[in-house]
Amino acid sequence: MPRPLDILLTAAAPAVWGSTYLVTTEFLPDGYPLTVATLRALPAGLLLLLLVRRLPRGVWIGRVLMLGALNFSVFWWMLFVAAYRLPGGVAATVGALQALVVIVLARLLLGAPIRVPSVLAAVAGVGGVAMLILGPAAALDPLGIAAALAGAVSMAGGTVLSRRWQPPVSPLTFTAWQLTAGGLLLLPAALLLEPALPPLTAANGLGLAYLGLIGGALTYLLWFRGIPRIEPAAIAPLGFLSPLTAVVLGWLVLEQTLTPVQATGMAVVLGSVWLAQRAQRPPPAAALATASR
Repeated sequence: MPRPLDILLTAAAPAVWGSTYLVTTEFLPDGYPLTVATLRALPAGLLLLLLVRRLPRGVWIGRVLMLGALNFSVFWWMLFVAAYRLPGGVAATVGALQALVVIVLARLLLGAPIRVPSVLAAVAGVGGVAMLILGPAAALDPLGIAAALAGAVSMAGGTVLSRRWQPPVSPLTFTAWQLTAGGLLLLPAALLLEPALPPLTAANGLGLAYLGLIGGALTYLLWFRGIPRIEPAAIAPLGFLSPLTAVVLGWLVLEQTLTPVQATGMAVVLGSVWLAQRAQRPPPAAALATASR
């Protein structure tokens, strides 16, 4: 059973990721999603590599490249495709299915049990996210839906495999490896598919620094630290905190309207996160037997 501090530290990552939309729209030039994603991952990864001074070797080279692709390159690319082809609410709601995908993959790859409360928490979380951001005029573009689903599966696979493949290094080193790999895999796509960035303003530089250092290095360090400490079915619903934070920041900073339906969605999301953590607690008899050993 993870400590409450582990859950809080891990939950801080998706909560901070929820600020990405605000920072991107208010501080960064529009129309450079792959370039921004590359600049979010690669400089932060290289900076962490300078700190840890250790590179992956042997079998870990291929594993890190795969994890970097799943957790960053493929996930962010599909996220941007979905964002361009779908209303934000639809893309986020489909992406929220990641929690259910994690439960299935954890069963297949880790042998983790499927608990009914965990499934209920994941389903409730998807519903809560839909209440938060899904508008009545939402359009369903097939390619956009496919991209959103691919992104959810990619991140889910990265989460489960990050738990299965735990190298004999610190979470800081593991984070450095994955950020660097993800950034390197994104770099060719950014160079080939997008024009060069315009001259950056001070606000642009501040936004990129925040996304790289806080939204990238720090949050993924907390996320990868939490993955081996928290069961996959409990860690995945923490991702529901990202759209919740985005809605709260839009209300507080951008003066967007907060409707009663959205407020209800917040309560449902928080309830689903609580239920997911509670579902991982051992039954009272098992807990008593463990304590008596």
